[in-house]
Amino acid sequence: MSDLAGDSSAIPGFKTFPLLAFSVQILFIIFFALFVDYGWESDGADPANGLDPLYGGKKQSQNSIYKFYYVFQDVHVMVFIGFGFLFTFLKKYGYSAVGLNLFLAAVVLQWAILCEGFFDSVNGRIKISIEKLLTADVAAAAALISWGALLGKISPLQILVMVLIEIPLYATNEWLVLTVYKATDPGASMVCHTFGAYFGLAAAVVLYQKEHCGVSKEGSVYHSDIFAMIGTVFLWLFWPSFNAALTSGDDRHRAIINTYLSLAACCVMTFAISAWITEKGRFNMVHVQNATLAGGVAVGTACDTMMGPFAALLIGSIASVICTLGFKYLTPFLARHLRLHDTCGVHDLHGMMGIFGGIVGAVMAGVASENLYGLGLYIQYPAMAPPLNSNELKYVRSGLIDIKAGLGRTASMQAGFQLIALVTSLGIGIGGGLVTGLIMRCSVFEPPKEHQLYDDNDYWEVPEDEEELATSPEPSYIQAGRHYNARNSLSTGTRVGPINDTKI
Repeated sequence: MSDLAGDSSAIPGFKTFPLLAFSVQILFIIFFALFVDYGWESDGADPANGLDPLYGGKKQSQNSIYKFYYVFQDVHVMVFIGFGFLFTFLKKYGYSAVGLNLFLAAVVLQWAILCEGFFDSVNGRIKISIEKLLTADVAAAAALISWGALLGKISPLQILVMVLIEIPLYATNEWLVLTVYKATDPGASMVCHTFGAYFGLAAAVVLYQKEHCGVSKEGSVYHSDIFAMIGTVFLWLFWPSFNAALTSGDDRHRAIINTYLSLAACCVMTFAISAWITEKGRFNMVHVQNATLAGGVAVGTACDTMMGPFAALLIGSIASVICTLGFKYLTPFLARHLRLHDTCGVHDLHGMMGIFGGIVGAVMAGVASENLYGLGLYIQYPAMAPPLNSNELKYVRSGLIDIKAGLGRTASMQAGFQLIALVTSLGIGIGGGLVTGLIMRCSVFEPPKEHQLYDDNDYWEVPEDEEELATSPEPSYIQAGRHYNARNSLSTGTRVGPINDTKI
C-alpha cells in the first residue's frame, strides 16, 4: 500500500464515507420497513394468488414477472457490467470504474424505489413489483451517466452525496414528464439520458479545475481500452431490451426492431466516419466505444412508433455522425473554452443524442394518426384518447375495449407536450446539477487532490506490484518486464534474459 494508507487524514472520505454509507443503508432499511410492501403479484396473502382461477384467482402464467423479468435482467446487465466496464478506459482507475459503479447503482436502486414510489403510493404504501425494480435500474443508468461526466474527478463521498440529491430530482422530472405532461418516452431518451447527462455536465462546470485537463492518468492504455470495449459490446447487445422494457405487445415488437436497426446502422457509420476524420484513415477507439451506441439513445423516445425500418436506419446513421464529430471536435472545444471537462464524453453520447431522440419523438407524435396505428393510436398515446363519457370514446371502445379515457389531444398538441417534456428534463437536469455541484464543492465532502485524480491508489488496496509500477521513475513497460522476468526466474529456476527497452 501507499504511504497514505497509514494516514487516514490524507485520504478523502476515509472516515466520513463509511459513516455516511452505513447510515444511508440503515435509513433505507427503516424506510422500507415503514413504507414498502409487496405488490399484489408478489403477495402470497392476496386472493388473486391464493385462489384457483375457477374461484377468482389469477393464473400464475399471467404474473408480470414472466413479462418483464428477461428484459429486467438485460437492463441489469447493462447497468452493472455495461457501464462499469465502459468506464475502465482510464488506465489507473479500473477498480473505481467497476467497483464504484457497483456501489453507486446499488444505492440508487433502493433510493429510486422510495423516491419514485412517493409519487404513486397507495394509502401511503409503496407497492414493490418487477416493474419498480426495472424503473429503478433506469434511474441507476441516469446516475451513472451523470457520474461519467465526473469520472475520476470526485471522491466516493462526493459520489454518494451526488446520487442522494440527484435521484429525488430524477423522480420528480420523471413524474412531470410521464404523469403530468403525459409524454411518451419508452426508451428514456429524455428522462434518463438527457436529464442524467446535463445533470452531470452542470456539476462538472461548477467543479471544474484546470488540473482536470491534460493529466496523463486521464488517458488509456491498450488493455484498458479492451476492457472498455467489453462494456460497449454488452450495452450494444442489450440496448433493444432497455428501450423495449416498459412496452408491451406490438409496441414492444417495434421497439426491439427499431432499436436493433438503429444500432446496426450507427455501428457501420461510426467506423466509416472515424476512419474518415482521423489521421491516416485509422479507427479511433474512443469513437468506437461510444458513438456505436448513439443510435440506441437517439431512437429511444420514438422506438415503439410506426417510424418504419428505413427511418430507424436513418436515425442511427445521423446519430453516429453527430456523436463521432462531437467527440472529435466539440468535446475539446467545450473543455478549452467553456470550462466544461467531460471525462467520458456523455454530452456527445447521452446529452446531444437525448435531445435528438426527444425531437424525433415529438415529430413522430405530430404525425401520429389512426391511419398509422388504427385504434392502437390511443394505446400508443393515451392522452390522445377521447375524454370520459364522450361519444368518441364509446366508438373507440366498440373496436378496442381496453382503451382508457384520455384528454382528447390532437397530434400537434401531443407533439407540443413532448417538446415541453424535453425542455423540462433539460431544465431540471441543468439546474439540479449546478446546485449539486456547489454542494459537492464544500470542503466537508473532501474533494480529491491533484495527485488523486483518475487514480485508484488512495481509495483501494492496490496490489503491491501495481503500486511499484505507479511510483517507479522507469517506464511502466520496462518495470512490467522486470516483474515478469523476476517471477518467472523464481518459479522456473531458469535465467531470464533482460527485457528489450524498446516499446512495442
